[in-house]
Amino acid sequence: MDKKMHDKGLEVRKAVLGEAYVNNALKNVDDFNRPFQEMLNEYCWGTVWGREELPRKTRSMLNIAMIAILNRQHEFRAHLKGALTNGVSRDEIREILMQVAIYGGMPAAVDSFRIAREVFAEIDGKA
Repeated sequence: MDKKMHDKGLEVRKAVLGEAYVNNALKNVDDFNRPFQEMLNEYCWGTVWGREELPRKTRSMLNIAMIAILNRQHEFRAHLKGALTNGVSRDEIREILMQVAIYGGMPAAVDSFRIAREVFAEIDGKA
């Protein structure tokens, strides 16, 4: 493991997803999933998210679309909050989900719109 890249990834991950979210994930690390968490921090968050060629906002927009199409609701919820943190507006999120509906399918968009509304309600204190 590249410790420097791992630490960079952990820093980026906390900045995007929030320290509480990441700390919660890390407190559940055990011998079985430790190598996965290390790989996630080093490669996903350090090597890829840590690159400067795309701004975090753009990376978040891409992730919203891809994760919505993959129908990974837990990850979608987390990355939706991260996208808001990275400056993606609710209007931009709506437009991303419209693209998802056309290119990824209506069922993926239906679930994603529902989850987005739930996340917005949580943020607005209406949940």
